Amino acid sequence: MSAASPLASEIQRRRTFAIISHPDAGKTTLTEKLLLFAGAIQIAGSVKARKASRHATSDWMEIEKQRGISVASSVMQMEYRDCVVNLLDTPGHQDFSEDTYRVLTAVDAALMVIDAGKGVEAQTLRLIEVCRARNTPILTFINKMDREVLPPLELMQEVETVLKMDIVPFIWPVGMGKNFRGVYDLRRDAMRVFTPGEDRVRDEDEILAGLDNPVAAERFGAEMAQAKSEIELIRDASPPWDRAAFLAGKQSPLFFGSAVNNFGVREVLDALVDVAPAPISRAALERVVEPTEPQFSGVVFKIQANMAPALRDRIAFVRVCSGKFERGMKLRVGRTGKDIRPGTVVSFLSQRRDLLDEAYAGDNSGIPNHGTLHLGDTLTEKEALQFTGLPYFAPETFQSVEIKDPMKSKQLRQGLQQLGEEGAIQVFRPIAGGSLLLGAVGTLQFEVVLHRLKSEYNVDARLEPSRYRMARWVSCDDPSILKKFIDANAHRMAHDVVDAPAFLAAHQSELEVASERYPQVKFHALREHAGQHFAEAM
Repeated sequence: MSAASPLASEIQRRRTFAIISHPDAGKTTLTEKLLLFAGAIQIAGSVKARKASRHATSDWMEIEKQRGISVASSVMQMEYRDCVVNLLDTPGHQDFSEDTYRVLTAVDAALMVIDAGKGVEAQTLRLIEVCRARNTPILTFINKMDREVLPPLELMQEVETVLKMDIVPFIWPVGMGKNFRGVYDLRRDAMRVFTPGEDRVRDEDEILAGLDNPVAAERFGAEMAQAKSEIELIRDASPPWDRAAFLAGKQSPLFFGSAVNNFGVREVLDALVDVAPAPISRAALERVVEPTEPQFSGVVFKIQANMAPALRDRIAFVRVCSGKFERGMKLRVGRTGKDIRPGTVVSFLSQRRDLLDEAYAGDNSGIPNHGTLHLGDTLTEKEALQFTGLPYFAPETFQSVEIKDPMKSKQLRQGLQQLGEEGAIQVFRPIAGGSLLLGAVGTLQFEVVLHRLKSEYNVDARLEPSRYRMARWVSCDDPSILKKFIDANAHRMAHDVVDAPAFLAAHQSELEVASERYPQVKFHALREHAGQHFAEAM
């Protein structure tokens, strides 16, 4: 297809990225400010006070507003400088890392936020490994420079050492904490003067051109002299900017600022448009799919129930992988082979939705449905494809769920089925009967599920400890042997929300014994959604 074709031109306008960080690094605040600078919102929500009247646009669940944390990823779209920017805000808390990992399969770049007072933290390391495994390009934003923090050279060295990639500063701070004076743009050779406490975007910031600007030297004295010395050092010591190395995940542009004060945000947004990649190719089991192919294809990377509680809706978020989507077009679900014709497709600014007539490769659109679409489902016009890489991790903690009012058993099962389908929790139905089992990577997931059962499904439930400590999905090349294994271990077997069989164990030794007795059965700690495609046995 010609690079000048209308389809290719639209796709080249797309930028799709996720914001990742350790909890409390300021990720959701930065998300708000990116929306603010792009003109998508007029005033940023308060993300500081739990009882504030305004809340972060990306934190739409009631529990998120109450606790001041993000527990689900949010999908947002905005336009900036003639580009369509698809922004995905991810949960920072490690208990919700599965949601973050899945979102990272639907983006072409990541914006990593680091707390300048704490440096690189544990969850950041885990997320960076996921990005590195996919060679996802990463931009780095060191936040909270308006506080007493680590020296910028020390922060830069830590990022470079711990993340094992070359760092190229685009922005450098002038002072920090109470003496934070602004940021110096190394690409434009100019300083943007810091003004604290800004909720709204000013039409004009004060810009002082040149590193030897006498006005900057007179006003900011020691801080400007220190910044000048550091900038001269890093210009000599840092590698030259290499966009090819950045796109390969081997080099990261570095930014400093204060998201809560709107500082350094504009520079990050400009860089996302300037250097982040347009949509890239996607791997399917059958072949590699190029974004500019004329035929539409997409993959469901997120399911969210009850974004509009009154409608009891379930939104399937679809990453468009190739071609163009038009509302009302017929799509084939790869898992079932059935055709759907979605008449209502939406784009999002978090919970707010707008009717969508078309979407191009790189866009993330929402299809309302009632269980027709599952995580990992591939949608195409005709071709049989199955996109890969959407992870489903074996849970590490289990609880059995009991209902306080037996008359609401139906609502409980419906609620857990829907929450299981969206990946908020893993739900297992024991083959031998008994209470439903909930499995989670982190214990905070259980608290969120109980809260959502109560607020979204009007179900009071309680959790009881379970004797199980691990689960492994099972498969076998010989269906008869798999059936024999399941029958022999029925008291330890359960089905998940897509009916994939799983072996439950209280101790590692039980898993080892089962493996020895049935060497042809494979035990999996990771399953990819839809089609029950398993990763290597573990």
